[in-house]
Amino acid sequence: MSIVAVGINHKTAPVAVREKISFNPDNLSIALQEMLNEVQCKEVAILSTCNRTELYLVQDGDVEQTQERLVQWLENYHNVPASTILPSLYWHQDQQAVNHMMRVACGLDSLVLGEPQILGQMKQAYSQAKAAGSMALVMDRLFQRTFGVAKQVRTETEIGTSAVSVAFASVNLAKHIFASLEKARVLLVGAGETIELVAKHLYENNVGKITVANRTIARAENMAKQIGAEVITLAQIPEQMCHADIVISSTGSTLPIIGKGMVEQALITRKHKPIFMVDLAVPRDIEEQVSELEDVFLYTVDDLQSIIAKNIENRRKAAVQAEGIVNTQSDSFMSWLRGLNTQDTVISYRKQCLAHRDQLLEKALVQLKNGKNSEAVVAELATKLSNKFMHAPTSALQSAAQGGELDKLLYLRDIFQIDQQD
Repeated sequence: MSIVAVGINHKTAPVAVREKISFNPDNLSIALQEMLNEVQCKEVAILSTCNRTELYLVQDGDVEQTQERLVQWLENYHNVPASTILPSLYWHQDQQAVNHMMRVACGLDSLVLGEPQILGQMKQAYSQAKAAGSMALVMDRLFQRTFGVAKQVRTETEIGTSAVSVAFASVNLAKHIFASLEKARVLLVGAGETIELVAKHLYENNVGKITVANRTIARAENMAKQIGAEVITLAQIPEQMCHADIVISSTGSTLPIIGKGMVEQALITRKHKPIFMVDLAVPRDIEEQVSELEDVFLYTVDDLQSIIAKNIENRRKAAVQAEGIVNTQSDSFMSWLRGLNTQDTVISYRKQCLAHRDQLLEKALVQLKNGKNSEAVVAELATKLSNKFMHAPTSALQSAAQGGELDKLLYLRDIFQIDQQD
């Protein structure tokens, strides 16, 4: 039995190639069943994101044949020539595959080192494979162990604590300046990708109120609906500025949108209550002279980049610790997997049975020494031994029966020789 991880990601292929073998979530169940049948593997799961598509397999037999069948299936399923796919594919087997999955879940293989979104995407891949019935003992245990490793890395290292995007850094700075964002009022200027990310981070931090100002109202409204924000035009910014505790701007304008006079007037209306401002645009959206005002904390994209550079270095140091955790846990998983072979399984089962026997026998001997009736002691010992050894098989039979798993039920009846005559 082997574990195989095969994939394509942002390191091995451009988006033009990655998009050719991405999987539609709506059709994933069908794809998983096709893989089981056509690639001839025992268990499968598929992770498909904008930056990577990875296939995880548990299979018996020759790995090279499995690889050939897998490439042929990808070629047929996506209608893409193998020559387009093969140069970008990477293959990992057994411990390398386990190690790779754990690294991916921890964000160690991500475009942004330590990003947390990939863990949620892996959990979704697990749920989809579980629902499709393409996952059994080994893959289930591997995913569960992988999730545990990711949690351990987040808990024991600082890989996810430092901001490494201007959007995240902007919100992180605001959190340091304001004791709580729950009462803060935010004015976002623009509705592009950067502002969308800022809005998402603010929303996740339960910010009090968000207003979005944009040249095109329709585009701003699409984003605002997702976060419960109000929408205004750029022309309305001067009258709304006095209500904003936080202003974050990122547009494509060639000239400043927010001038010193506008902010000065807003401060007077606010009775000089400070405003935190972040200009993420190049060229600038906020006049440089705004920084001269005493009650304004103005940061530019360059200010944030210096913060981000330090944070990236901190993440790299944390990644070294994370790699150590991954290596230890992948060793542990492989030890468990090796224990699944026939000899180790038999030995483990016998040890477990003998331990139960010895435990109950010791209690029985104590009872005899204390003068308890010997027949009662023997009867109790026999009952407890029977119950102990019947518990696991009975639970398995009941589970199979209740779940309508006829094949499993017949298999268990055969194992426990239920239908055989004495």
